[in-house]
Amino acid sequence: MEFVQAVIARMNANSFLLKGWAITLIVALVALAVQYSNILYPITACMVVIVFWVLDGFYISRERRYSDLYNEVRKMEDDQIDFDMDATRFCNNKGRSWVDGIFSKTLFTFYAVPLMAMTVVGYLVEKCHG
Repeated sequence: MEFVQAVIARMNANSFLLKGWAITLIVALVALAVQYSNILYPITACMVVIVFWVLDGFYISRERRYSDLYNEVRKMEDDQIDFDMDATRFCNNKGRSWVDGIFSKTLFTFYAVPLMAMTVVGYLVEKCHG
């Protein structure tokens, strides 16, 4: 069970790091957009948000599959555990596909807000300096 917990922790850490990098890049691109009044920076920021969103959805979906594996293993007797770390059998469970991960409530909320903000920033940059 420790192996499964380690995978879950690693997926969670990767997701956390992606969010940190996404916010860092978005803020930097907004600063550049404001400083140089260039529409390309908000457009690039939107692409960054989408790429990080999709990648984060991958980690979330895998984390959920390994949580299902953990729940299955914790219910087994010690002599039944086969130490199989393959969690692909859980990919058909509700909410476990990559697309389900992308559109999970937490990721949708986290990434949709900066995406909308970048759209507004792009509009303002274009309107004021275009």
